[in-house]
Amino acid sequence: MSAALLIAILRDPASAAGLAPDGWTRLFATARSERLMGALAQRLGGLAVSPRVAPILADARFDAEAERRQALWEADRAKAAMAGLNIPVILLKGTAYVAAGLSAGVGRSIGDLDILVPRDRIDDVEAVLLGAGWEWVKPDPYDDAYYRRWMHELPPLIHRERDRMIDVHHTVLPLTARPTPVAAAMIADAVSLGDGLSVLSPEDMICHSAAHMLADGGLEGGLRNLWDMHCLFGEFGEAAGFWERLEERARLHQLRGTVRQAARLAHTIYGTAVPEHVRGLTLLDRVFTARLMSRDGWGREGRWVLGQGFYIRSHLLRMPPAMLARHLWTKWRKGYRPVG
Repeated sequence: MSAALLIAILRDPASAAGLAPDGWTRLFATARSERLMGALAQRLGGLAVSPRVAPILADARFDAEAERRQALWEADRAKAAMAGLNIPVILLKGTAYVAAGLSAGVGRSIGDLDILVPRDRIDDVEAVLLGAGWEWVKPDPYDDAYYRRWMHELPPLIHRERDRMIDVHHTVLPLTARPTPVAAAMIADAVSLGDGLSVLSPEDMICHSAAHMLADGGLEGGLRNLWDMHCLFGEFGEAAGFWERLEERARLHQLRGTVRQAARLAHTIYGTAVPEHVRGLTLLDRVFTARLMSRDGWGREGRWVLGQGFYIRSHLLRMPPAMLARHLWTKWRKGYRPVG
């Protein structure tokens, strides 16, 4: 599987030196599919490569830097729009990593701007963003009502001039999900960057990353999300008492098992340094590993049955079966059909 090639070179960039042209083709196809092209290009910086490969890596580094600048500009625009609200603008995911200068942000592919705000101020945030040029992406009344009642965020907004999306979270998992992270604690312990922006604490950042990867989806783009975890564990894991604090924080957010599973998968796939007591794959972990490793030489997802199983799992994680059945029936009647 080409996923194994991508993983091997992320772990040991020097091993790319002997790649044949078809190997580079498989490597780039998989990296693009997993949104790891920028991170891969950064890892291969300084390696002597052929004249055909070098421009591709240079373009990937250029694109990653452009995304970094755009992400920080979008964060600045959100901060300006919310300036009068007297609440922290807490960045999440990729924008948080680059704003905080973390290794997880190096070459990171960044799409939407994700922020976390107090739930009791969500209406105020919505109003100022609409006034600053953002517009609704989902005008359908059913979708709007579903987001507002059950989801962990407002319906997505897109800026009418810059065509960039913002996701405004009031917690980090859907309200129907089994774990119930304590968003108020995440907000209270956020770390200020000194420029009007904040990020989650190291422990909460890992809890959120693990929840996003394993407790809220079908593992699409899982290798990129697990690379985030690898970088975060590596950046924070050597601090005295970190793993004990992480364990305590994960227990508070009802994510202890999720964080431990992320650590096991990161150790197995990327060689991440984690404590001995969280190593060793379970049988379920092996299923997750198979899902993560399912890309073929063209970057396409293989193992269709496994993928469909994770697709169903992603919905069951978000809502109980009876509610899921009603939701899917409503979407079906309105003409929605899943792709794939």
